[in-house]
Amino acid sequence: MENSVSQPAPAVGGDERVRQLGWFKLLMNKPWFAAAAGSVLVFAVFAITAGSSGMFNLDGIMNWSQVAAYLGIISIGACLLMIAGEFDLSIGSMIGFSGMMVAIPPLYFGWPVWLSVIFAFVVSMAIGWLNGYLVIKTRLPSFIVTLAFLFILRGLTLALAVMFTNQTIVSGVGDIAIKDPLVSSLFHGVIGTGFFEWMAEKGWIATQDGGKPLVAGIPKVIAWWALLGVIASLILAKTRAGNWIFAVGGDANAAKNVGVPVKKVKIALFVFTAFCACLFATLQVCDIGSAAADRGMQKEFEATIAAVIGGTLLTGGYGSVVGSCFGALIFGVVQIGLGYTDVNSDWFRVFVGVMLLVAVIFNNYIRRRATESR
Repeated sequence: MENSVSQPAPAVGGDERVRQLGWFKLLMNKPWFAAAAGSVLVFAVFAITAGSSGMFNLDGIMNWSQVAAYLGIISIGACLLMIAGEFDLSIGSMIGFSGMMVAIPPLYFGWPVWLSVIFAFVVSMAIGWLNGYLVIKTRLPSFIVTLAFLFILRGLTLALAVMFTNQTIVSGVGDIAIKDPLVSSLFHGVIGTGFFEWMAEKGWIATQDGGKPLVAGIPKVIAWWALLGVIASLILAKTRAGNWIFAVGGDANAAKNVGVPVKKVKIALFVFTAFCACLFATLQVCDIGSAAADRGMQKEFEATIAAVIGGTLLTGGYGSVVGSCFGALIFGVVQIGLGYTDVNSDWFRVFVGVMLLVAVIFNNYIRRRATESR
């Protein structure tokens, strides 16, 4: 007879070494879940308090979605950089600076708009590279380095605007941008006009007196937000570069020891953050038709808060692009939604502070749970 080794009978209650998590606990461990749940709660509150005022009509949806999209673009860059353990406090100033670089050359030097847009992106991303290089080279906290550039860029924006135009608001570039086929197709107007006209003919959406749809299409800033969100989410979740970002934010020394190019990853993320800020500025200039020295004020804080609400830890190594998009959506809904209610819009900042505090407490709770379960 062959020798056989008897296996111990499994315990009645299952192996205690294996944690059986329910679906809710699994969701709780996802960095984006709290922001998604918060979005549902915010929608529910405004559906009750402002649902009859037109907030959830198609034009109302486009209004708060557009606000969320602008913030969402820069929150994606802030989120990836924070996961890598760094901050960029120059985002807001970069928006104002980039806007001036887009607007001034066509109006005062005769440049084609497409060239000034390329120039703005190149200079912005070069400054982003400089931010990252200084953080790596000097080993100073990114908070300090980018705080310095917050003031440098804001001062340059104001000084250059007054030097070249003798004013702090540069108007008229929108009319030129519309005539530029490349810039107009990428950054101005809406997409899906044919589809919206078809829905208007069917009577599915509201129309103007002439039969044209009240909402002509989806603003391109929303399309850019969606595109960046999808690409960044895929990179973070499905690629080696995404693993590098998490590794750098979790433990930079350990990541370096296993071959992760820590310096290149961090500098690349500073460059991407600057790209997002310049994209914000370009879309805003083409949409509004002007640039102003005070554009982007406090956007660096709003982008960081949106990322934190979305589940990104301030200590790095943990976060979600999807969560940051939900955080931006909460901002947009609340900021515009208050106008549809009787609540004074001054309470918006109070709400933002409370949401930040709740998000940080919840994120720390999730981190402790994840650490204790190891």
